[in-house]
This record gives sequence, structure tokens and C-alpha cells, in this order.
Amino acid sequence: MIRARNPKTDDTEIFRLIQAELIPMSHTAHPLDAQTIRDLPVRFRRGVTYVASEGKTSKPFGFIRFEITGEILYLDMLVVHPDHRNRQWGRKLLLAAEAYGLTHNCRASRLFVDDINTKAKNLYSRLGYQAIQYYPELRCYEMIKPLASSSSSYY
Repeated sequence: MIRARNPKTDDTEIFRLIQAELIPMSHTAHPLDAQTIRDLPVRFRRGVTYVASEGKTSKPFGFIRFEITGEILYLDMLVVHPDHRNRQWGRKLLLAAEAYGLTHNCRASRLFVDDINTKAKNLYSRLGYQAIQYYPELRCYEMIKPLASSSSSYY
């Protein structure tokens, strides 16, 4: 099931997933970087986080964190535990975030993906995201997807 994050019961596992699955992909963070870890609670107080779990009180095995600025839905982090991959959980989390964005009048969704994370980049591409820029200093692609029909360009 996809549900809203409960900080008291979910954050320990969410932060473990970040350390184990996301930080190792990042060129700008290290798994033992104490400042990055200390900043996570502050980062999670902003925006919205959905989790994937077996039930309402079950430990999460995946999550997506996002926030809205103006008409843009910014997808910040998406991870699914390796034991639960290839079961559409990443897709479900992403679509839930996009649905939230649409209900809040977002016209586009943006994200950054590390260049070595080809599986994530392929998932985003399959779901309609297009790489619009590569940042060599970060080793990341910026990707965008229109969420509502518009004559405006977000590129």
C-alpha cells in the first residue's frame, strides 16, 4: 500500500534506506557524512513523503519525498528496498506524487537523477520524463515531465 509517512514509526527505516541505497549513488554525499544524516529530519519536515508498506503500521520498504514550489512538483528522493524492486512500487510511488501535484495545480514535475543510476533514469523515461540537462559537476541529469496540458514550456 501507498500511505502518508508517519515520522515516529517510519523515519528510522527511511533514513536507513537513504544511507544504504541513495547516498552510495550520489557523487556529492558519502554514507558516513554526519552532516548529511543530521540534515535529514529538517529536510523531511518540508514537503510531503509517501511510503510503500505492507500495511498501515508496517515498516516501509520504499518512499518518495517531494515538495511544491509554484506550479512545479519537485521530486527529491525515491527509493525502494532491493527486495521489493521489480514489483511496480517505484512507479506507484511516483504516480502518487504526481497525483498530489495535479491536485495542487502543478503543471510540471522535475527531478534529478545520478548518472550511474540507470535503472531509475530508465523508469523515469518510461513514465514520460525527459532529460533536459546534464550537470557534470554533480554527475546528475535534470529531468522534467509536463503534468497538465499547457502551451507554456518548462524546458
